[in-house]
Amino acid sequence: MPIKIYPLAFDSMGVRSQAVLVVVNGYKILIDPGVALAPKRYGLPPTDLELKALDIVRRKIIEVGRKSDIVIVTHYHYDHHPYPNDKEMYEEIFSGKKVFIKAYENEVTSSAKNRGRKFYENIKDIAAEIIVADDKKFKIGKNIILEFSPPVWHGPVGSKVGRVIMVNIRKGRSSFIHGSDAQNLADPDALKWVLEKKPTFIIIDGYPTILMGWRVSMKDFVESMENVKKVITDTPAKTIILDHHIVRDKKFEEKMREIYELAEKHGKKVLTAAEYMGLENLPLEALRKDIKQGKVELDIENYYKKLYSKIKI
Repeated sequence: MPIKIYPLAFDSMGVRSQAVLVVVNGYKILIDPGVALAPKRYGLPPTDLELKALDIVRRKIIEVGRKSDIVIVTHYHYDHHPYPNDKEMYEEIFSGKKVFIKAYENEVTSSAKNRGRKFYENIKDIAAEIIVADDKKFKIGKNIILEFSPPVWHGPVGSKVGRVIMVNIRKGRSSFIHGSDAQNLADPDALKWVLEKKPTFIIIDGYPTILMGWRVSMKDFVESMENVKKVITDTPAKTIILDHHIVRDKKFEEKMREIYELAEKHGKKVLTAAEYMGLENLPLEALRKDIKQGKVELDIENYYKKLYSKIKI
């Protein structure tokens, strides 16, 4: 049985998230079961469409979490794990589960330490087992290897946002990497780890280009693009999902054009999570102003009905 990858919630699917279900040898592994919305975009609060999307996606993550065997949390941002007051998500997703987490004591920001501590307090009495996963390798069943990177920067080296861990799930010659919030693998150590693991499928968090000239620099973006190119040219990955931060930019395809062109040249596919699931992109955050002005009408319920009909567990 191959490794099956089911993106559950991504920015290309209308919400801030990188929630993924991995099914291999009957094991159901849920990575980063969180979902959130931008509190402000264009100076505007979330639209009713975004709020509806948030509710639908949250319910789906709970449903999948309930059925999962293993849950992984790569870092402590609320689009990657539940808000601390969401008791339903905690009880349904983490009760009785083996949970692999990023160490929170070694976080570089006080915010991340506090969030990590709250997360741990919420699961310590309900999870079957809690394992700090940083830079460790585990065997699941007979022939599944579950590997975690050392902490790498959430974007460029020294990022004020802190660090994350990436996940590698290997079975035989197949290898899937969930790149967490590594932002174009901007940290050289993130790229090095990915190249060493030789993934056949990878999810990469794209660079937050909407923050260009404000919180991130053009220089860092250009350098990070070279790292994505190396994934295309120097790994066997045939499928590369590029999503999350980058999709918040209405012009993300234009800004990443050279990546798409290079992938095509090498016979590989660079897709958003929505495109991988056979759907059009639904970047509700980027469209917030247009939606508020009545320029866009979308059938949210039908969109998610189509999306989740493709996930069989």
